[in-house]
Amino acid sequence: MNDLDYMKLALALAERGRGWTSPNPMVGAVIVKEGRVIGRGWHHRCGQAHAEREALAGCTESPAGATLYVTLEPCCHQGRQPPCTRAILEAGIARVVVGSGDPNPLVAGKGIAQLRENGVEVTEHVLEEECRRLNFIFFHYIPKKRPYVALKYAMTLDGKIAACTGVSRWITGEAARAHVHQLRHQYRGILAGVGTVLADDPQLTCRLPEGRSPVRVVCDTRLRTPVTAQVVRTAGEVPTLLATCCGEEERWVPYQAAGCEILRLPEREGHVDLGALLDELGRREVDGLLIEGGGALAWSALEQGLVQRVYAYVAPMLLGGAGAKTPVEGKGFPAPAQAVRLGAWEVTRLGGDLLLESEVVPGVYGNH
Repeated sequence: MNDLDYMKLALALAERGRGWTSPNPMVGAVIVKEGRVIGRGWHHRCGQAHAEREALAGCTESPAGATLYVTLEPCCHQGRQPPCTRAILEAGIARVVVGSGDPNPLVAGKGIAQLRENGVEVTEHVLEEECRRLNFIFFHYIPKKRPYVALKYAMTLDGKIAACTGVSRWITGEAARAHVHQLRHQYRGILAGVGTVLADDPQLTCRLPEGRSPVRVVCDTRLRTPVTAQVVRTAGEVPTLLATCCGEEERWVPYQAAGCEILRLPEREGHVDLGALLDELGRREVDGLLIEGGGALAWSALEQGLVQRVYAYVAPMLLGGAGAKTPVEGKGFPAPAQAVRLGAWEVTRLGGDLLLESEVVPGVYGNH
């Protein structure tokens, strides 16, 4: 095995932390001595041991003189955990192979420099693209201090998210609906408009046996969410934020009594200012946000250039109907030349449905 093989193993280990490490990145580490893997580890949860320290603690023999493979530059500062560079130096590691640098200003090359200054050989940029892709949310959140925003919807082949009667259950099959819960586990927050709450009364939770439900955020400018809605009734179990422009504090009381937190935010063109909402979520360490509905909210986010990724579940059916709802409503862009552009699609078959996944191309209309 060579450097690429061991880094692939470290990436596979890092993947085990998906959905649990937020706002920290997923990181995997492998320690190799004389051609044998003697230690391996990954970052399990925010606040717990980093991958390098777990790999060192689990070594089957002394790591002195060994090579450490790690998907992200080792930290060199005191945070929730002590610096990994210190542990590496104390263990006598001779060589460190790094996948990608750490964008955190507290690290950002300083970890690698510290290792080199202390006589450790460092090889950089091994499977760097794959390591960065693993933590696309982290690499967005750290410099911008705003969540990475993904828009998710399910539609028919003719672009409808519901029939002309408003009925939407079920457009996609079981496999696609199960995959949605993987996304909810992966993203730290989930956002829906009050229209979706009124129409569908969703739970907006992750129902994977070993999954974590995201922080639920309802965009409700005039505070119309029923106190009987599932998101309100279960607010004591899953963190729930109501983002509103309503300043009548007496109206907040029943929601607060149920366990909801009210976020009073400024208004923008008659709706909650989404930029202000993202700023607040960023301060709360919500690093990734999944928008699940509805069409008006999707349009607002796209028009303001707030969306970084799209997940489109497409079912092999045609509904028709001039009045049937589409994934993105609003006034629309005036011409194709001004549309939000997407990169190459990643296509995944989920039962009889397809998942189309793509990142928004930076620099187009309204996109930051």
